[in-house]
Amino acid sequence: MENQEAFGFTLLVNKPLEWTSFDVVNKLRYAAKHITGRKKIKVGHAGTLDPLASGLMIICVGKHTKSIESYMGLDKQYTGTFKLGATTPSYDLETEVDAAYDLPANDPEELQSVARQFVGTIEQVPPAFSAKKIDGKKAYELARKGKEVNMKSAQIRIERFDLDCTNFPEIAFTLDCSKGTYVRSLAHDFGKAVGSGAHLTRLKRTKIGDMLLENAYGIDEAREAIQEAWNCFSNKH
Repeated sequence: MENQEAFGFTLLVNKPLEWTSFDVVNKLRYAAKHITGRKKIKVGHAGTLDPLASGLMIICVGKHTKSIESYMGLDKQYTGTFKLGATTPSYDLETEVDAAYDLPANDPEELQSVARQFVGTIEQVPPAFSAKKIDGKKAYELARKGKEVNMKSAQIRIERFDLDCTNFPEIAFTLDCSKGTYVRSLAHDFGKAVGSGAHLTRLKRTKIGDMLLENAYGIDEAREAIQEAWNCFSNKH
């Protein structure tokens, strides 16, 4: 087909738990190559999610990969849980608990008051177990080898940080934040702020800009969506 290079498609995908963002891209790239009959086709995402997180990803196919940068700066919304009373080196469940702490009082109003202290523009230090580059290497590669990693703080913005303490000491939350926010670090810092420790136990991205998780495709549905987009493109060309 003469105009194959003009083919492009953007779709919302619900990343499954324990899949890497690369797993999602790789799966859909393979599908796109098979559907279009092309040996090479660009497929990319507009913002990674950790393997232990699920939820919304923006996937761009073909010429739409040129639009990835326009999505990267959009605000995000997350829901999830963190557990008070213990920390882990990765700030989530990737690593084992390394320290235990006394729990703060189970006072929802006081805990929400502490959460409000994080709302606004703040400085945040990313976790050592992250993909941030340190001297050309990803921080997590050094951290997993037991090497000391000095992370630099970055400015982020928190619009909303609402807590539900029904299952204390596990705290459910809804978070609206800017790009570059590490929710694991927020959980860790919240634990410090209440005189205890905390680590992230569940995370789901529910919104990117105006795009909602409820409108996202599952992996198999995403493949079907690419097929439909290709059929529509082929009929026009």
